[in-house]
Amino acid sequence: MNAALNRPGLKPEVHDSGKDFRDCPPGNRAGIPVLMDFAGLCAAVSGRAFGPGLGQPGFGSVCIDSRKAKPGSLFAALAGSVQDGHRYVEAAFKAGASCALVECSKLEDSVLGLKEAAQRYGRVLVAVKDSLRALQDAAAAYLEQFPNLVKIGITGSSGKTTTKEIAAAIIGQEMETVTNPLNLNSETGLPLAVFAVRDFHRAGIFELGMNRKQEIAELAGVLKPHIALITNIGLSHIGKIGSFRGIALEKKQIFRCQNEGDLALIPSDCEFRDVLAEGLKGIPRFYGPESLEALGPVRDLGLSGSEITWAGEKVRFRLPGKHNLADAVAAIAIAREIGAGDAAIRRGLESVRPLFGRSEIFTGDMTVIRDCYNANPESTAAAVDFCDALEYPGRKVYVLGSMLELGDASAAAHRELARALTRSAADMVFLYGGEMEQAAAVLSENRGNAAGRKPVRFFHTNNMDELSAGLGEYVEPGDLVLVKGSRGCALERLDPVLLGGTERGGGICF
Repeated sequence: MNAALNRPGLKPEVHDSGKDFRDCPPGNRAGIPVLMDFAGLCAAVSGRAFGPGLGQPGFGSVCIDSRKAKPGSLFAALAGSVQDGHRYVEAAFKAGASCALVECSKLEDSVLGLKEAAQRYGRVLVAVKDSLRALQDAAAAYLEQFPNLVKIGITGSSGKTTTKEIAAAIIGQEMETVTNPLNLNSETGLPLAVFAVRDFHRAGIFELGMNRKQEIAELAGVLKPHIALITNIGLSHIGKIGSFRGIALEKKQIFRCQNEGDLALIPSDCEFRDVLAEGLKGIPRFYGPESLEALGPVRDLGLSGSEITWAGEKVRFRLPGKHNLADAVAAIAIAREIGAGDAAIRRGLESVRPLFGRSEIFTGDMTVIRDCYNANPESTAAAVDFCDALEYPGRKVYVLGSMLELGDASAAAHRELARALTRSAADMVFLYGGEMEQAAAVLSENRGNAAGRKPVRFFHTNNMDELSAGLGEYVEPGDLVLVKGSRGCALERLDPVLLGGTERGGGICF
């Protein structure tokens, strides 16, 4: 077993170092914590440092947005397709950044004036071949300073954030835990997130997202997780990967940097379980409800969540729906692997609340289930199924935005969603976005071929003002309204129409 997993005192210690990240290390008279000195940074990124600020002790925070720079920051100047961060190096220095990661090819650009900016503000430039890769390498080197930290990585087509939050709620009952905030799970987000690790942390739980091929492999190289878990394999990002099997192989890359004794947690009901488990350096383990001996009966409480029996005692879990229960099972599987006790699991499950923007429930004149953060075929189907199954006295209104990033599978996925809607309990469906034209076509055909069933009433538009007006005219007190769509749809713009006279209630994450 990996030393970080088998060290003495891991369970059930609550660690208190007596200090936090604000404590100033010796010799730093500026009062800024030092995460890494410039020599260590150059060694990590194969960079060359120069500038009048080399006498400074190092950097105390990291950013890629010059507007977030502060005294002692490292500013990573990333050359993106839309914005070139090298244009903002001087702004970062002006805000107090002590150092900037810059690409060698930009150093002699007279318009950018990088060397002049460093001289003007007394700062440091670290020149590298690729600033994004350097940011990732710096983050990986930073994590190596914490050999006693249990590093946990979570990926999957859906449920990553929910699983991470539940796992953190449980493990945090017994030890100091750090996670990536919000959705800092990308090629830039994860490196930024790991710089939040401090000496007093004993577990680091990080989700790894994927928007392109090889991204999970890169992020695994940063984190090198002792415990890595895949939540599921679904259609999310199939437009960029091409097939279910391709997605499975990409997600499998979370295990690539594991060593003998590390743990690879794989859902037992995944059709690609054998593919995911094949040829790993770490130990593959299949998880599911059947793998948790202490898990007893679960009672569905509808919008109020579930009542879970754990080790003979009942606990209230406030995230309703089967998908959330699956995420809870995944989180418990992680927690058990590092020795979390039964009491910690119960307290953690009880403490979970929904994240802002991720399927919050608002109650009042209407009941609104709002999930404006993301959508894919699996999570959208789960949301519809959940609302269908609810015993609710009023009308059910489903507002569904396009499911983005599905590539060639998009048309078929939206048509399949429409076929599910023809069998749903919806009294009215509002469709938004260009991709939803496929769903609208299926629902139009269904109007003339309902086979004795009442055809689904629906409204489709690509215009947010039209959607807001149409929805505002239709909804009335007592309705249940589901709002579900990809981030690009920004369906939170419907809040003024829907959330007057409501209060935030429980929560649900699909």
